Amino acid sequence: MCLPLYANGKISFDAILGANTYNTSSAVSVRGVIVMLKSQFTLLSALVSTLLLGACASTEVVETHPIKNDHQTRLAACEVANTSISEAEDCAVANDGVIEVIHPQQEIALEIKTTSQPEAKSAEPEAVVVTDVWQRIGNQLTFAIPENKRVKVQRNWYLKHPEYMSRVTNRARPFLYFIAQEIESRNMPLELALLPIVESAFDPFAYSHGRAAGMWQFIPSTAKRFGIHQSWWYDGRRDVIASTQGALDYLEYLHNLFDGNWLHALAAYNSGEGRVKRAIKRNIKAGKPTDFWSLNLPRETRAYVPKLLALADILKKKDKYDFTWPKVENVAVIDVVEIGSQVDLAFAADLAEMDLEALQALNPGFNRWATDPDGPHYLVLPLEIADSFSQKLDAIDQTERLNWVRHRVERGDSLLKLAHQYHTTAQIIKQVNNLSSNIIRSGDHLLVPVALKELSAYTLSNEQRLATTQNRKRADRKFTYTVQSGDTLWDIGRKYKVSPQKLAKWNGMAPIDTLRPGMSLAIWLDDDGSQSDAIMKKLTYTVRKGDSLSRIASKFNIKINDIRKWNDLQKSRYLQPGQKLTLHVDVTRLKNVS
Repeated sequence: MCLPLYANGKISFDAILGANTYNTSSAVSVRGVIVMLKSQFTLLSALVSTLLLGACASTEVVETHPIKNDHQTRLAACEVANTSISEAEDCAVANDGVIEVIHPQQEIALEIKTTSQPEAKSAEPEAVVVTDVWQRIGNQLTFAIPENKRVKVQRNWYLKHPEYMSRVTNRARPFLYFIAQEIESRNMPLELALLPIVESAFDPFAYSHGRAAGMWQFIPSTAKRFGIHQSWWYDGRRDVIASTQGALDYLEYLHNLFDGNWLHALAAYNSGEGRVKRAIKRNIKAGKPTDFWSLNLPRETRAYVPKLLALADILKKKDKYDFTWPKVENVAVIDVVEIGSQVDLAFAADLAEMDLEALQALNPGFNRWATDPDGPHYLVLPLEIADSFSQKLDAIDQTERLNWVRHRVERGDSLLKLAHQYHTTAQIIKQVNNLSSNIIRSGDHLLVPVALKELSAYTLSNEQRLATTQNRKRADRKFTYTVQSGDTLWDIGRKYKVSPQKLAKWNGMAPIDTLRPGMSLAIWLDDDGSQSDAIMKKLTYTVRKGDSLSRIASKFNIKINDIRKWNDLQKSRYLQPGQKLTLHVDVTRLKNVS
């Protein structure tokens, strides 16, 4: 079925979402592509003269500990509709020792149709043409696959869950050709094209326990080490172009470090080069073999490498295993367009005649409403519109790429205050206005760049993805808790009887992330009360003459035992006038407190 992609001259996201799953045997003309995330429960997709919707996909967990299914979302890598008990047990074995990756967005998978090649007029025998990127990768796999239990258990799990590979492929579709090209250009093994499946299920928005982010799961320090730029505006760990180049640089370095042993290099990519080197040294000292299978490595790494080998084995012998990998056309579908300076993403989307979500989906590295003023100065676009977009952009003055306001400085204003108000940075305001210091004076006028559209329109920005994650219903009631100085996820979780892992997941964080005073956390609790959205505040209450725990509890609609717990009070001790008590109060349920 053909899609009505264009509405009022623009590529329509709604039109894409209205399509049905297509028959892979039919063929239509190809022009370009976009696949990716729609806010909250969609993955935005792409364009060409025609595209069509594939199967609905849920979030998954790969590289890491599977998350247990709940009533709202099936999140584990083992997640498949109607999973049996035995399959769940298989999943637990396959993911033994693997940690959790957070997928902030749920998705709709898309398939892309391409034009059938015209029949050759020559009677000469034709060369075999590889039309599928997976086939292109499979034809060049060279790693030896041992028939041991660690590989078998991973292979068996993948073979039992073809739905998982379908979802992964729909995420990979816009970028897989590019990744395969990059690997081939460096003469590196094509098995590495499968690594993003193990790391993130090809999700550029994936985030894991160690602050690792992106399709290739870089932690901040390693990303910086390999030249991946990170700023308030941009995180190159999520930029598929930058992170792919950085990941291959890192893997080349590890390959050389471990004397050409790719399994050692892969293990080091997962758990760190120092840990693998120490494991090798221990085995040498003990007179043991130093191959990957003989090393004493973390459980996560012991599952990580076999996952990659299992995937390679299934792809190379897909006929033997009767396993269907969804087809990805072996053609370039995206292009990198140089833009030269900062640009509002909504302005760029209008110029490209694309939905804003579609543009953001192809450019997941941009954190905010605009590109980074310090670069990189490029956008990833569907191949078919890249040239026309570039020509249109060249005809527009750089000052027109952003929207501006003229702000009159009022008493109490500061650069930081204005930066927060207009969703930019103090440094940008200084640069635009040629300020030599942070001092601004009342009555002065400043030019400030502002977003072209409402911030809620930039659905894949950091703020909107966080809002989507926090508002996803997890239980009966959501509390909004404001972080106080000294708070930790463990302390807050203990207070509300939820695990730090759940708190982190509800708020798009890793459990080890640092909390900042003033942050708002979503806390979901099962409760039969009528209040559906509470606002929690930490209060310091001064005990008055005649106060009792019962009276204070009644006044603030809290429990006596909670007051005792929060303040480490002994049951035998009496309250004293002037004594300070810490209270955690839902201010929306307060009675009139005098």
